[in-house]
Amino acid sequence: MEIGTCEAEASEQWDYVLVAHHRTQRDPRQVRQQQFLQELRRKSFHIKRIQDQKLVFFGIRADNSIFHLYRTLLMEPEGPTPHAELAAPTPVPVTTSLRIRIVNFVVMKTKTSAGETFEDLVKDGVFEARFPLHKGEGHLKKTWAGWRHMFRKQPVDEISLAHPSPRQLTHLFDNDGTVVFAIFMALWATVFLEIWKRQRARVVLHWDLYVWDEDQEEMALQLINCPDYKLQPYQHSYLRSTVILILSLIMICLMIGMAHILVVYRVLASALFSSSALPFLEDQVTTAVVVTGALVHYVTIIIMTKINKHVALKLCDFEMPRTFSERESRFTIRFFTLQFFTHFSSLIYIAFILGRINGHPGKSTRLAGLWKLEESHVSSCMVDPWVTHKFRSLRASEARHLPRDPELRDWRRNYLLNSVNIFSLFDEFMEMMIQYGFTTIFVAAFPLAPLLALFSNLVEIRLDAIKMIWLQRRLVPRKAKDIGTWLQVLETIGVLAVIANGMIIAFTSEFIPRVVYKYRYSPCLKEANSTVDCLKGYVNHSLSVFHTKDFQDPDRIEGSENVTLCRYRDYRNPPDYNFSEQFWFLLAIRLAFVILFEHVALCIKLIAAWFVPDVPQSVKNKVLEVKYQRLREKMWHGRQRLGGVGAGSQPPMPAHPNPASIFSARSTDM
Repeated sequence: MEIGTCEAEASEQWDYVLVAHHRTQRDPRQVRQQQFLQELRRKSFHIKRIQDQKLVFFGIRADNSIFHLYRTLLMEPEGPTPHAELAAPTPVPVTTSLRIRIVNFVVMKTKTSAGETFEDLVKDGVFEARFPLHKGEGHLKKTWAGWRHMFRKQPVDEISLAHPSPRQLTHLFDNDGTVVFAIFMALWATVFLEIWKRQRARVVLHWDLYVWDEDQEEMALQLINCPDYKLQPYQHSYLRSTVILILSLIMICLMIGMAHILVVYRVLASALFSSSALPFLEDQVTTAVVVTGALVHYVTIIIMTKINKHVALKLCDFEMPRTFSERESRFTIRFFTLQFFTHFSSLIYIAFILGRINGHPGKSTRLAGLWKLEESHVSSCMVDPWVTHKFRSLRASEARHLPRDPELRDWRRNYLLNSVNIFSLFDEFMEMMIQYGFTTIFVAAFPLAPLLALFSNLVEIRLDAIKMIWLQRRLVPRKAKDIGTWLQVLETIGVLAVIANGMIIAFTSEFIPRVVYKYRYSPCLKEANSTVDCLKGYVNHSLSVFHTKDFQDPDRIEGSENVTLCRYRDYRNPPDYNFSEQFWFLLAIRLAFVILFEHVALCIKLIAAWFVPDVPQSVKNKVLEVKYQRLREKMWHGRQRLGGVGAGSQPPMPAHPNPASIFSARSTDM
């Protein structure tokens, strides 16, 4: 067992662990391992080595001097005394989250004399894993990661200390209330975001992050890791931006092309199943095409998600962002854009294209001149972590014994949990954004989506809690005042939802044709009798006439000698079957409705955003009061240094020493 110079302290805490395979002293990788650990010791890190059969665990702890330096660089008060500059030095209150964040940053930035980072050493097998330890989370396991507390308010404060955070059916949406519902959803999306912003402001004040500066902390951590750190200025290259824009457009075109490939597959599958030698397939062609098409679409999404993530990372690296936060923000925008087209291209095709480019009887649009295009018809992530965790546990239980050392038992238990990475929370955010997009963008087509999303999220919260507490290693905590670029993504989805719902109502529902018929062609215009149904004759009005003699080969059509004409859904006139005047009039009304709907809905969104402030007035007043009290203290101290001119015997005591304590004070929000 290897113990550093200060490892025998009674108050020692090992919050971070490195894992490696046991190797002989002659192994070159063992030499590189010792060089890296020596670099950490040189930076005042204490290391404790415990061997467990084939693995070696290294407990990592930073010296208190590092946290003193962190506080000094960020000009934070030392201890609870409101007059820290006059008080004697006091022990720095260091939270577990702060220790983990600083240790993780230094470990990832430390380089050996050969210039190798920890990631380089992992790739070469020098180290296997790194992770912070789960500590003090027994209460969370009972109150957060449990099904009995599904409707319990989220324990935000405790989490902050433990982790970073057929036709009858179409009437359901194709009715006069659809427009009102779609506008309501646009208003709801805006109010939802505004209420979320207000709650975010309260939590940020409560966690004392209201005046926290991310760039300042990033520079402080860099200086702690390397005192000779040189500032990296902001850079912008029009050449790089142009290349990234072109590559992004190429990827978007690829996503749209994938949606078209799925269309081609469904057409070919329909023809294949129709001519199949299996009799049961001939009667279930539509079902077979839909099921296999869904499977192909699912596989396509999985493959393209991996490709999109790789491409987005490469584009971010090519752009050379200044900090990790900037890189994360740009990666979020690029990855979400690609994922948006991956997930929604097929839905956009189904909503606005399917069945609308098929031509008309006697002249159908065919793929390669052979296959007729498909027509529109009137019609958990929790398992994977659990299985992975059980598999790792079974592999590690070959010895069938528990180590005697309680520290080693704890470290090995944490090691056997599923690994986490920078995408662990990112994937959760992406999942929520895609769900939010489905819920808002296509809500006019499926009004039950918000209700299903509510039930899904109630379950998802507990699944994520169980996954983070029981099945995964601890995430490295990070300070954050908000969800960053994801908020812009939510606002963008809100705008896209207004546009999409307006187009769905205008182009895919019967709302506009019914309204036009009611006020231009209906019998109510000729009869003043209020009992007359204004939509009487609408179905017949919406059907076009086709003469069977106009088929390209009418003799081959069975029964054509007994049928002289048929009706189909469209607005065309024989004998040339061009679009009728009613079609162009309806098209103009549809476009006018989309423009009017979007302007009304967007105006309502803007009014709602203005009416509900992002930050509650109580939060603004509390921050203002803290600033006022700090200025009074500085004025008093200044007068004391000048000889006590105009100064009282005691400094003015602030009503609230810090934002966290004033959070509980009562005041008016609006």
